[in-house]
Amino acid sequence: MNITVYAASSGQVAPCYQEAAAELGRVMARRHHTLVNGAGRTGLMAATANALLAEGGRAIGIIPQFMIDQQWQHTGMTQLIVTPDMHERKERMAQTGDACIACPGGVGTLEELLEIITWKQLGLYLKPIVILNVNGYFDPLLQQLERCVEGHFMRPQHRGCWCVASDAAHAVRLCEVTPLWDVSVRRFAAL
Repeated sequence: MNITVYAASSGQVAPCYQEAAAELGRVMARRHHTLVNGAGRTGLMAATANALLAEGGRAIGIIPQFMIDQQWQHTGMTQLIVTPDMHERKERMAQTGDACIACPGGVGTLEELLEIITWKQLGLYLKPIVILNVNGYFDPLLQQLERCVEGHFMRPQHRGCWCVASDAAHAVRLCEVTPLWDVSVRRFAAL
């Protein structure tokens, strides 16, 4: 299984987030899953890739050319796919993975997570989405999503677009066992 992982590029985050990202890489490698990520050389992106590669795992990095020009890419990826822009990068990451996990991150990670949830809500992405809620990082976002449902901005059925895990092993297991979303959910897209 290819698992797309959205994660922070910042190297200045608390050690608990680095540790959780590294554990995710180890668990994925031990369970013979391939990592798909944004090919960043720093932060949680690198922590996941480095741990996975150290365990003999396979990592596919997808990165836009302008980031290569800045030398922001991880040079140890098993495969590096270069895209012309961020839009194609996100599309390729979604297409290449059989599931996705969102680790803690900044606005880029949040944007990726919310976009993939939107795609799933619209029936454009049918694969599992797992939020790795390390140290309660995503609690405010999960509360906001619940507020969206309560305010009728989303249907209650859309709560099923994502799963929440508190540790790496649980996140990977959810990727393995969560059934594909049915395209018929499109009938719920409009309120």
